[in-house]
Amino acid sequence: MVFDTWILICLMSLIIWETVWKGVGLWKSGRNKQIKWFVAIFLLNTIGILPIVYLKFFQKKQ
Repeated sequence: MVFDTWILICLMSLIIWETVWKGVGLWKSGRNKQIKWFVAIFLLNTIGILPIVYLKFFQKKQ
């Protein structure tokens, strides 16, 4: 029973982590009109890695 609760907590944490980073990545790539990045971030579930890489290295600088 404890193991199931631990898995559920970890899973919910990963879902929240992915949702936050995916949302920020989609928002920034959409605003910058970078359609290829938008589609890649939207389709691939990478536990937030792809949006973080985009935000750190590939988004257009203002």
